[in-house]
Amino acid sequence: MQFIKKTSSREKFLKFAIKITFVLALAILAIYFLNKIDFPTPKKDIEKIIPNENFKIVK
Repeated sequence: MQFIKKTSSREKFLKFAIKITFVLALAILAIYFLNKIDFPTPKKDIEKIIPNENFKIVK
């Protein structure tokens, strides 16, 4: 009996599709869990006074 190696492109495509699906699922889960983290907001307002001499009038 002779051994025949199956090299169909369908198997390669299926493996590739599974890998892509896995990577996309991980990315979506990472975004979802990062969205759940409640980062604190700054307590004081940030104000920076910019002098008028830095502005240039462009016509």
